[in-house]
Amino acid sequence: MKSIVVGTAGHIDHGKSALVQALTGTDPDRLAEEKARGITIDLGFAHQTIDDVNFAFVDVPGHERFVKNMLAGVGGIDLVVLVVAADESVMPQTREHFDICRLLRVPAGFVALTKSDLADADTIELARLEVRELVAGSFLEGAPIVPVSARTGDGLGAFRETLAQVSRSARGRAIASAARLPIDRVFSMKGFGTVVTGTLVSGRITVDDELVVAPGERRVKVRGIQVHGRRQPEAVAGQRSAINLGGVEVDDIARGQALVAPGALVESRLADATVEVLPTARPLKHGARVRFHQGTAEIIGRVAVIGPVGADRAVPAIAAGTRAFVRLRLEAPAVLARGDRYILRAYSPPATIAGGVILDPQPPRTGIRSAAALERVRQLAFDPAVDDRDAAALRAAQVMLEDAGLGGFPVSSMVSRIGAEPGRVQAHVDALAAAGQAVRAGDVLVAAKPFTALKDAIRSALAEHHRAQPLSEGMPREELRDQLARRGHPAVFEAALGELAAAGAISVRDRVALATHRLSLSPEEERARDAIERAYRDAGLKPPDAASIASTVGVDAAVADRMLKLLQRQKVLARIDTLLFHDQALKQLKAEVAALKTSAGAGAAARIDVATFKERFGVTRKFAIPLLEYLDRERVTRRMGETRVVL
Repeated sequence: MKSIVVGTAGHIDHGKSALVQALTGTDPDRLAEEKARGITIDLGFAHQTIDDVNFAFVDVPGHERFVKNMLAGVGGIDLVVLVVAADESVMPQTREHFDICRLLRVPAGFVALTKSDLADADTIELARLEVRELVAGSFLEGAPIVPVSARTGDGLGAFRETLAQVSRSARGRAIASAARLPIDRVFSMKGFGTVVTGTLVSGRITVDDELVVAPGERRVKVRGIQVHGRRQPEAVAGQRSAINLGGVEVDDIARGQALVAPGALVESRLADATVEVLPTARPLKHGARVRFHQGTAEIIGRVAVIGPVGADRAVPAIAAGTRAFVRLRLEAPAVLARGDRYILRAYSPPATIAGGVILDPQPPRTGIRSAAALERVRQLAFDPAVDDRDAAALRAAQVMLEDAGLGGFPVSSMVSRIGAEPGRVQAHVDALAAAGQAVRAGDVLVAAKPFTALKDAIRSALAEHHRAQPLSEGMPREELRDQLARRGHPAVFEAALGELAAAGAISVRDRVALATHRLSLSPEEERARDAIERAYRDAGLKPPDAASIASTVGVDAAVADRMLKLLQRQKVLARIDTLLFHDQALKQLKAEVAALKTSAGAGAAARIDVATFKERFGVTRKFAIPLLEYLDRERVTRRMGETRVVL
């Protein structure tokens, strides 16, 4: 059955709660103070089925002091009923509520002229004209205006018919998106524990799901679900839902937080957005302190205007009735996603002044007072109600890939930052790759241009290294990364190496070299290398001193130094402590020591100490100690006190 969330909006005491009660039989004023004072202070809820459609009514406060409570409910509605008392017509909160609905782009609605029994035909007609003037040029222009009386019941039939008719044009919610339920009420129910309520604005929630209460990292488990007062196995986008949670106390959750799918949305104190300033508001100045409302959250923040400062260096302001791009700087974290709509109210006195759309919930911390910053947000701009979602997501991905550079753009951020549906993430990755715009490297994407530039830089760096050090077998892997991509994502660097190696351009081992590189030794270096290698091989476990090897074999000291380094890189010589040993001698040593275990006989432990080692291998303590420690590291022996056991 189709579910529609209906919000009432209008001035205080214009009969919103009475109308909801007359339609549903449920009094939405649930607080004792509300009943005593005769006004709605907090959100009220009721539901009714009309023509096979489940209507969930969110009755919002009309008093100007409680507009923030009204905002907590109106963000999740599919259809608004603008309530205007026929005997009083349009009043201040009528205008503010209407402005909020318009800024939030509520998709559908109509007008109820309540208390029609208290007005004559002329008064009703006058109210009708004033309403038409108010809504001209908005989503309610041409919408039905239905006179109705909650006290006498006159017009309720026409109201129900209009409600059913208008609901057919209400667009559906994004069920395929990540689960997200802004919390508007929290309470404890005996026998159940903690319960939260809200409108599921996207995705679905099922019993036993694990969700996150955000902002924050508290994980909770769904123990039960009610939709319209009935237990259900799941709730889907567009439904008013009560969620019974395990693993959390009532005091740990508050209105303004949200239940979200793990890893789907980001917490941020910074966001780039479009903003539309109401025609009746004052110009919105750069740096203005405001009240930011999104979902059920209210957060204090400041507005920074994006774009270059004028020639006179004056602080820019956004004129009333115009649109612009801003960076929102919040004093507390908010849970945001690309495409979210929000409202701004003046800090003091509180009054609705503007609203807009989140373009990037986690923008780079770069300067915004430039033409480049302005061009960036222009490329990100879109209208969630009009633009193709996939096309807008791919445009955003291109901008954010460029921002990320070699740091890479996490694939996991595609839901929150580019507005992709979770099930469409891989399709977007494939589309970007097929268009030659991005390369996937592990869990991140990198733009094709910087990735190609990195591969070119690797080739150039290796060529320069080979020119400067012709005897080197290549650059150490980490040295190459530190030189070219120190701040880049490691997976991006490895992907570049992988592509170059697969193309046959480089060889990658401990060192990285051009595939065409070959060691080129002069005749003198060839003779020196062979002589040094032979000297160490013949010396066995009593190698010559590296500092005197040049005179020992009769070669130039600089040449000898280069050949010693080359032999170590080629793993012909191995350094142990301050000594160099021939690899062949070390392999033979390991084999002979391991053989001691066999000669000791079954069940007997083969042991060796320093004195025995010196005597058996004919070496001094200078060589014995480093060699025994080497055998320990190689897990041939294990030291136990003054002796070693052969493993």
